[in-house]
Amino acid sequence: MNKNDAFFMQEALKCAQKAFLSQEVPVGALIVKDGKIISKGYNKSVKSSDTTAHAEIIAIRKACKKLKNYRLNGCTIYVTIEPCAMCAGALIWARVNRIVFGAYDAKAGACGSVFNIVSEKKLNHKIEVYGGLLEEECATIIKEFFKSKR
Repeated sequence: MNKNDAFFMQEALKCAQKAFLSQEVPVGALIVKDGKIISKGYNKSVKSSDTTAHAEIIAIRKACKKLKNYRLNGCTIYVTIEPCAMCAGALIWARVNRIVFGAYDAKAGACGSVFNIVSEKKLNHKIEVYGGLLEEECATIIKEFFKSKR
């Protein structure tokens, strides 16, 4: 972990809040390169009728467009919950260097909780993973969202 990780996770939480206010599962993500935020995203699956519109995928698409490259070498993604299998796979293909996430996902996490796709030895790209940053804040927004739905 580095000194700026908590700041960037707070920014990802602001993205998650936007999802919450849009009646989407409140997950936020942002991608940082050279200490600067290059993209942000939050879940939009319901609004866009797109199963793949997870916060991470949206942030990846924006970052690739901004950098004019399908590779995100030297980038870190900050996401409020542990990425799922789809997002973890996309992060491998994008060649992201680091994943920093907040809450662990015991039901669908693919960075160590249920699967560990990003550390699969058979794949040719490995990603540094740091979980549990601002874990309580990141878990609370999701719990509050689902509590409001019941």
